[in-house]
Amino acid sequence: MTLLHAWLHAFLLTTGVELAVAVPLLAPGGSLPRRAATVCLAQLATHPAVWFIWPLFAWPHSTYLLVAETFALLTEAVVYRLVFERLTWSRALAASALANAASVVVGLWLR
Repeated sequence: MTLLHAWLHAFLLTTGVELAVAVPLLAPGGSLPRRAATVCLAQLATHPAVWFIWPLFAWPHSTYLLVAETFALLTEAVVYRLVFERLTWSRALAASALANAASVVVGLWLR
């Protein structure tokens, strides 16, 4: 399996998990299609960097995981908050944290 094929598989899996978790948590933010599109946008903003940029630093796996997931959590929370101006920062952070935790757990479980 090529790196690009592996990334696409992981991207689709991650996006599916995060859609299932984040979309309901973003409910006060807007319509269902808008929430789903925003979660997909947030994934496009973070997932390629997690797969293709952060590994270039060649950190130990635990350091990589901490940095990459912190980056994803904070960036996705910012995307949620910027798209849904009535969404509180705490709700945006919570949605991002829970969605990212779920995708990490699923990813590690499947690994």
